[in-house]
Amino acid sequence: MKALRFAALGDSLTEGIGDPVDGGWRGWAALLADGLAPTGAPVEFRNFAVSGAQTADVRGRQMPRALGFSPDVVSVVVGVNDTLRRTFDIHAVAAHLDAVYGAFAERGTIVLTACLPDPGAMLGLPGALARPLARRQRAVNDVVHALSARHGAVHLHAAEDDWVADRAMWSADRLHPGERGHWLFAARFHAVLAASGTARGPAPDTEPQRPAPTRSAGFWWLATAGTGWVARRCTDLLPQLVALAADEVRHGLRGTGARLDLRASAGVTAALSALSSPGTAEVVPRAAS
Repeated sequence: MKALRFAALGDSLTEGIGDPVDGGWRGWAALLADGLAPTGAPVEFRNFAVSGAQTADVRGRQMPRALGFSPDVVSVVVGVNDTLRRTFDIHAVAAHLDAVYGAFAERGTIVLTACLPDPGAMLGLPGALARPLARRQRAVNDVVHALSARHGAVHLHAAEDDWVADRAMWSADRLHPGERGHWLFAARFHAVLAASGTARGPAPDTEPQRPAPTRSAGFWWLATAGTGWVARRCTDLLPQLVALAADEVRHGLRGTGARLDLRASAGVTAALSALSSPGTAEVVPRAAS
């Protein structure tokens, strides 16, 4: 019997950060893999995701390796790290994702995508700092929505559901799902795939094996490993984020905050429109199947 092949592309979420097992990471993609084929049928799973990856990394490094694997199903969940860089460019994000989705879709591979919550809200940043990051993440999600439809991908809406506000679903770092969150993410993807007949195995069990992290565990993470994480992000993003926050405050005082949202929306529209412009043959979208 031929094995069903499942490849997972993306960043730390797909790598499995927050769901430690046997000295390594498991994560939602590995949990989903077990339920894609009927019980007893073989599934070959490869996880190409790397912590810290951006859309350019998925396109340039992960995609070629995954194409060589010739998967039947591929997940592409990425974009949060793009929003945390001073080099954030929604045009580049759109071009990279369009190229990745299209490369697999044109081979007949089932493509899985998801929109995600913004990191500023998860970290509990003050409003003026959180809103620019939220606006960036909404832009990425809008692009993911549009391109998922364009390429006929199976899309999971995971940005604003109840699970986002449920502290028990998240690890101590507040950025990655904990064991509960990874189980839920896998189960929700399985439900969507099962409805279309793609997933024919048992749904992942959402009952966790470990207790949810405590509030003190979150403080401990911030005081230890989290300090380095914040420092690395601050070096890259903080100067620009402070400037964005100042702009946010100015517009708030003038009552013109809606202009920032309109500017972001216009950027998404322009980024998507540019994909079919002359000179971008590499990322010309294919008609949705």
